[in-house]
Amino acid sequence: MKKQENLKPGLSVITITLSLSLIFQGCNKLNPDIYDADVIIYGGTSAAIVAAVEVVQSGKTAIVVSPDKHLGGLTSGGLGYTDTGNKAVIGGLSREFYHRVYNHYKDSTAWVWQKQSEYGNKGQGTVAMDGENRTMWIFEPHVAEKVFGDFVAENNITVLRNEWLDRQNGVVKKEGKIVSFTTLSGKTFTGRIFMDATYEGDLMASAGVSYHVGRESMDQYNEQWNGVQTGVLHHAHFFKSKISPYVVPGDSSSGVLPLISTNYPGDYGAADKKIQAYCFRTCMTNHPDNRLPFPKPGNYDSTQYELLVRVFNTGRKDWFSKFDDIPNRKTDTNNHGPFSSDYIGMNYDYPEASYGRRKEIIKQHEDYQKGLLWFVANDPRVPDDIRTKMASWGLAKDEFIDNGNWPHQIYVREARRMIGEYVTTENDVLIKREVPKPAGMGSYAMDSHNVQRYITPEGFVQNEGDIGVRPPSPYSISYGSLTPKKEECTNLLVPVCVSSSHIAFGSIRMEPVFMILGQSAAVAACMAIEEKLAVQDVPYEKLKLLLQEKGQILTLEDAIR
Repeated sequence: MKKQENLKPGLSVITITLSLSLIFQGCNKLNPDIYDADVIIYGGTSAAIVAAVEVVQSGKTAIVVSPDKHLGGLTSGGLGYTDTGNKAVIGGLSREFYHRVYNHYKDSTAWVWQKQSEYGNKGQGTVAMDGENRTMWIFEPHVAEKVFGDFVAENNITVLRNEWLDRQNGVVKKEGKIVSFTTLSGKTFTGRIFMDATYEGDLMASAGVSYHVGRESMDQYNEQWNGVQTGVLHHAHFFKSKISPYVVPGDSSSGVLPLISTNYPGDYGAADKKIQAYCFRTCMTNHPDNRLPFPKPGNYDSTQYELLVRVFNTGRKDWFSKFDDIPNRKTDTNNHGPFSSDYIGMNYDYPEASYGRRKEIIKQHEDYQKGLLWFVANDPRVPDDIRTKMASWGLAKDEFIDNGNWPHQIYVREARRMIGEYVTTENDVLIKREVPKPAGMGSYAMDSHNVQRYITPEGFVQNEGDIGVRPPSPYSISYGSLTPKKEECTNLLVPVCVSSSHIAFGSIRMEPVFMILGQSAAVAACMAIEEKLAVQDVPYEKLKLLLQEKGQILTLEDAIR
């Protein structure tokens, strides 16, 4: 053995190594603004927390750098009526999350505002509380946040909140790897593997990884449901009656009502840079002891909702169709109909906007949606039966208590999407080709909300972009959709803004799927560290076996029966 030189007597190489490890684990003791871990996860979404849990349980260190104050993203931000699809393909830590929700509601003390026996137990395609499989798919926002908090505490995960990536100058790369990134507060994070688990894909973009915003053309990936879809009317989110878009009905010289575009919608099947609408999933209650009347925004303008009056005047009575029941006499309320909580066309610049501009967009959505709720509950032009029923609802006092009882997370249905090693398209979702290297499964319909509201050649208002196409069965999602192209970055994984087309992402974008992909990405990250490999070179057969051991469902053959 070669003699070690320049060492103090009695001081071994192992001792030095351990000392350095202690220095650089978590916060650097020499520089408190430098943090180090095996895996640095940017984001506070459900995918981020599950990924961190997996990293720690795999024997590696993780730091979650969250721009959000609250953990869990949409899962704890109001989306409690889970869009699950086929629950048999939800395994691993994702299923553990829903098992913990089940354990919460199994306790009688969880039922504060109603008895469990009074709850209808209705879920999407199954019962909400599944005693046979010990899972609960429907839940209150604060319950989800508690489960994520428990995950963090039990695994002693370091989480830094309200830390925003310096998108201009914060990412340092060397030889195709991210070395570190710095947040606006001046904190620097170094690691072996990095993960972008945000809805926006900011770390991915700042690292120089290719991505797409908007809709690809039909032709780009040989898809039927991508691009501009004028004349395609799925679901019930379109104008079923001929409604004039003009201030004075039928008079184009009188001007156009608010929230209607006068631009040409685009050629059928063509690409554009527009994205599906955002909204807040509002948690409301009709329990008088837990209800707060809808607040009236300071900038309230009833003319913003004139189009809804015209919808009501056609006799449509489906306003309450997406007041989906969650426990304790609350709802997860989503957009429904041609004019609802989706603020159509008002988010196009969000994906690449500055932080300041994003805050403006979020505030505009909040004001619009609060104004809408107040309008329906109070404006005399709303049909009496709808107005009276709406006035019985309000915001829940015990939810989002530090945010005026309003959800802390806007529903970012899509933003950037990576163009990685493998692009998932509708051909994968519709089982038209074999998926290489499965890392998880999806099953929900390819679901795009409306993208624009325009004036038809006949002179009537119509929505465009709402698509709902169900896959014939659950489908696999390739590991290659979690990795950038190797020439762009070798130590980054992206489990949320995955490599996929617009319409394929309409199915992938479900919160259970993000958790599934977060765990799979974390397992791959740990393998890459152990074997000193690029994330693209992780041996798939070994990865597959590890994922299956951890309860992940990769193909229909693995599905939980």
